[in-house]
Amino acid sequence: MPFLALRFAAEAETAERFADALIAAGALSVDVADASAGTPMEVSLYDESGISALWPVNRVTVLFADGCDAHRALAQTAAALGVPLPPHVVESVADRDWVRSTQAQFQPLEVSRGLWIVPTWCEPVQPQAINVRVDPGLAFGTGSHATTRLCIRWLARNLRAGATLLDYGCGSGVLAIVAAKLGARHVVGVDVDVEAIATSRANALANDVSATFHLPAELPPQRFDVLVANILAGPIELLAPLFASRVREGGNVVLCGILESQAASVLAAYGRWFNISLWEREEEWAALVGVRTA
Repeated sequence: MPFLALRFAAEAETAERFADALIAAGALSVDVADASAGTPMEVSLYDESGISALWPVNRVTVLFADGCDAHRALAQTAAALGVPLPPHVVESVADRDWVRSTQAQFQPLEVSRGLWIVPTWCEPVQPQAINVRVDPGLAFGTGSHATTRLCIRWLARNLRAGATLLDYGCGSGVLAIVAAKLGARHVVGVDVDVEAIATSRANALANDVSATFHLPAELPPQRFDVLVANILAGPIELLAPLFASRVREGGNVVLCGILESQAASVLAAYGRWFNISLWEREEEWAALVGVRTA
């Protein structure tokens, strides 16, 4: 089944506002990625929109079901946000091609010392290192975005061997697989997208790690030592009570996909259950980490 891919460029904070609003408007998924090394088509969009290359720029790729009016959805969203309609393109893409058409340019990346994310179309740079092989399939997530790097660095520095971990919004399963490779004894991933679940399971099998992946309604009752969520600030705020119910007392919540300007609101939403604060920044993104109180 074909899909429609809507692509446009925006400054970082505006891109995140678009992402939240377009999901609410019925988009199947939204990928917000650093576009500092864009294709000629993307650079043309930046020039037309007047966005200076000196400012953080994101490439936004939005997936709609075939038959949706993507142009209209973007125009209505821009009007609701009170921002100009950005220059954009809409393309029809086959169900097995749309993610690869946006992510095939990524190369192996050392996210933390001795820990590499390696797209399946590439060979490892350091075969002796911890190499997590990832094929995004129909789910976004190659480990290249700053928010994913922040989460992986936290895991590399803080995840205890034998810990239990829940990756909420697992996408390609990259964070769950990293946790398993770092010695977590029980790893579970959750996503609302059935294709993400299938992709995560395939990636876990390819990496020879033990991890299970479920739709939210299928997740068994359990509390975890660590819950990591790399999604968007809006859903993260709304999910605060659910996340609190899934983290044991003394356990950690690791939240990313949050712009620095959004951090205060997210911190306030989680303060009831967690001793939470800013852990680290990269570019304009913030990683928030909390410890579950009573």
